[in-house]
Amino acid sequence: MRSAAWHARIACGDELGAGFLVTARRLLTCAHVVRQRDRAAVTVAFPHARELGELPASVVAHGGWEGGVTDPGDVAVLELERDVPLAPARFAAPEAAYTEPYPRLIAYGFPEGYDEGTLAEYQAVSGQLIAGEWLELVAWHGHGQPIEEGFSGAAAALPDGTVAGMVTAALGSSPDVRKGRMLPLDVLARHWPELGELVPTPGHRDESRRRLYALLRRAAAEAPGAGDPNRMYVDAVGAFGPPLPPGGFPSLWAAAGYAQWEVPDPEAVDRFADRVAELLDVTPDLSAPAVPDAAAVPVPPAAPAWSPVVVEIDHSGAGPDQVTVEVSAYRDGRRRPVGARRLPRTGVRAWVQGRIDEAVAHLAPDADELVTFVLPREWLNEAVAHWECGADDSTPLGCAYPLVVTDRARHHSGRLRHQLRKKWRKLDAGGGVEVHRVECGTRERPPSLRKRLWEVDAGLAGFAAPPTAARPHFEVGLTVPVPVLLWPRTGAPCAVHEEASCPDTGRADAPPCPGTAFLDQLAVSLAGVPPAELPRHIMSLRMTADAADEPDRHWARDVQLLWDDPRCFPETTASLHSPVA
Repeated sequence: MRSAAWHARIACGDELGAGFLVTARRLLTCAHVVRQRDRAAVTVAFPHARELGELPASVVAHGGWEGGVTDPGDVAVLELERDVPLAPARFAAPEAAYTEPYPRLIAYGFPEGYDEGTLAEYQAVSGQLIAGEWLELVAWHGHGQPIEEGFSGAAAALPDGTVAGMVTAALGSSPDVRKGRMLPLDVLARHWPELGELVPTPGHRDESRRRLYALLRRAAAEAPGAGDPNRMYVDAVGAFGPPLPPGGFPSLWAAAGYAQWEVPDPEAVDRFADRVAELLDVTPDLSAPAVPDAAAVPVPPAAPAWSPVVVEIDHSGAGPDQVTVEVSAYRDGRRRPVGARRLPRTGVRAWVQGRIDEAVAHLAPDADELVTFVLPREWLNEAVAHWECGADDSTPLGCAYPLVVTDRARHHSGRLRHQLRKKWRKLDAGGGVEVHRVECGTRERPPSLRKRLWEVDAGLAGFAAPPTAARPHFEVGLTVPVPVLLWPRTGAPCAVHEEASCPDTGRADAPPCPGTAFLDQLAVSLAGVPPAELPRHIMSLRMTADAADEPDRHWARDVQLLWDDPRCFPETTASLHSPVA
């Protein structure tokens, strides 16, 4: 929930509630919060961005709520007059709200006396919907803030900050009755189908989802009312797909949403998009920007075509101090060996310095070089970015080249290479990625971290401490297909905090945790940076740190970047030989 500036306070007449930003201009809230919109202005304020003030908004979509407490469709979409410079909420996979053990859900509401907002912690009673519409909530603890007026429209967020639904009602009038209701994501999307574009749907490719909604927006603009949604749905799911629901579909949007949410066949969304493309008489491979607003945005550039220079180090088998080092360069999709040598560990740096220059000479003249150290796991924290370029050039390698490391076992794993290729195809289609934090002294069990990184489809994990200080958690990061890991190469798990719950010891005089400060700085620095550009961005950070008045005190001085895109290595890397003779 850190830096969740997307939480909003919604006012309309004498009604006060909550909402959350879902695009640069649109918010979700409850329809009953803005029921007086015909005679009173709707205003939006962001408590974490007070400088924006109170902003006027209009209701642009409605879930069909008819005014009764138990009427379905208590959803309203608000639109601001202009974009706001805040990152919108991110969404969890829809099944997150339905999966046991039911997770803790955090709501940010505005009950009477809390104009700045307050938090309530709840969880679902069951995965069973009430009347096909709501999940029932109970308090996470028997004490704390109850859900009451002012929480309507609040995001029900998981501990990692992703949204799993929207709070709609409190149950009971007594403070001792700590129950409420929420609309999960699939129900929200039923009432506002455009939400489906923003929610990751297991089994369906992100690029397919974006293409479908781009075509639906175009159909709404160019051919409103055209096409038979029932026939198009049947064509998309085939004879053995889920049948039409009773009454069929009122619109293409409703049919498309049903294909996305209810049909397990991963090709169904593509086939439905093809039917919409045929309706518009466009080629089936149409793609368009993924925004629910009609305004177009530039298509993200393709990933840079890095040309790697690879330094691969492995145990030689000739003794604990002996390693085999091989340097090669990639050109035109093929690996060109430059040299291999068995060396004592103390001799690796000097030998590698000369070979990197040689390898760079093998690259095409206009190539974007990327120095990649493929290292045994216990070497991953080696200060390779600080190695000098050569005996006559003291420039750190990390300031002369974009430089990354990767784990040797991961580099040669067929499973991970396959999964990482799929992950990069998704990452190329978007902008920056969120830093999924592994905090200093975390109590999260490694299996729980593995589950979290899988469920959020993480592209980047940031560690508050070096691998030696969080070994089990770090190894989880290496064995799930997270393409990017970042950590501070030096430091310990906050020596000033003896407790495992670091950094929140509860001591007012406790100094700030350096690991937490590192992750905070990292999140700000990487905001909006495409993952494919991270090697170049980290090189710039290293140069900035090196040029600082006090380099050793700069937060990025010892940043280590594990960046893993198997597409840069089109042929499987040959294993190093073991010259034990």
